[in-house]
Amino acid sequence: MNGLEISEAYFQEYGMPMLREKFPELMPHVAAGLFGSGSECFGFDDEVSRDHDFDPGFMLLLPGEDEVDRKQEFALERAYAGLPKEFKGVERPKMAPVGGLRRGVMRAAGFFTDKTGNPTGELTVGQWLSVPSHALAEAVNGKVFFDGSGDLTRIRAGLARYPEDVRRKKLAGHLLLAAQAGQYNYTRCLKHGEAGAAQLAVIAFVQSAMEAIFLLNRVYQPFYKWRFRAMRALPKLSIEAELLEYLITTDNESQLAQDKYEVIEGIAADIIGELVDQGLTQANCSDLEKHAYSVNDGIADGNLRNLHILAGV
Repeated sequence: MNGLEISEAYFQEYGMPMLREKFPELMPHVAAGLFGSGSECFGFDDEVSRDHDFDPGFMLLLPGEDEVDRKQEFALERAYAGLPKEFKGVERPKMAPVGGLRRGVMRAAGFFTDKTGNPTGELTVGQWLSVPSHALAEAVNGKVFFDGSGDLTRIRAGLARYPEDVRRKKLAGHLLLAAQAGQYNYTRCLKHGEAGAAQLAVIAFVQSAMEAIFLLNRVYQPFYKWRFRAMRALPKLSIEAELLEYLITTDNESQLAQDKYEVIEGIAADIIGELVDQGLTQANCSDLEKHAYSVNDGIADGNLRNLHILAGV
């Protein structure tokens, strides 16, 4: 069983009975699940993951104090703390995780403020543009085990995808950066004899190309250490993961540099093909920069369209 499965089983065996027997009045208000930070929330955990911050526990999310006051919250915290300390061979830690509270009783507003900057998840255009994609991924990953009011499910559904105009703005910016770094600056840096700068250009291309591919899949890009893992599971352009990894794990000597430039152009062509398939571009060329401006031109909201093309990156 992976961490998410262990957490759900622990909740069903101990958490749900606790709620029904000790807190029936809270059932319409409380929600339970596992999502947020941690590889297990993405289903990416393995044996290595269990060396820190690994816990069979679950989250219990409460609304504001108008519905569940601090006294009730404290009682729920005490009851949660009294649940079995080991489950399926996994022990609950005695100390708080390195990254802060990830299990137990918490306020939903605090969780969503931490991830998105907004307690209700109702983001402004500016927040949609500025909140890191990995934070949005952590707001909607994992699984909800129980939702008494339905509010948690509603908030997560509202955050599940970028609004289309925001997606286009962010996509346009990353296409432009990918063009500048990979199709233009990589070879120029090599001609200048700047091997380090050339590799930085490759890295910049890979970062923006990956973000663009996640956007084309309408999926949030997770924290950097899980990006390749997540990309390999995408329905579209997942094959590019191997090529992108090749670009940043090889050097830039002579013939290899030429091979890498051809790979960059091949990845660009595949991205452009997907842009065309989704009707996101009217440009007809191999230059990602021109496609970036075409994607931006397709934004319906005039105010957003007229912002600097890099406003979303």
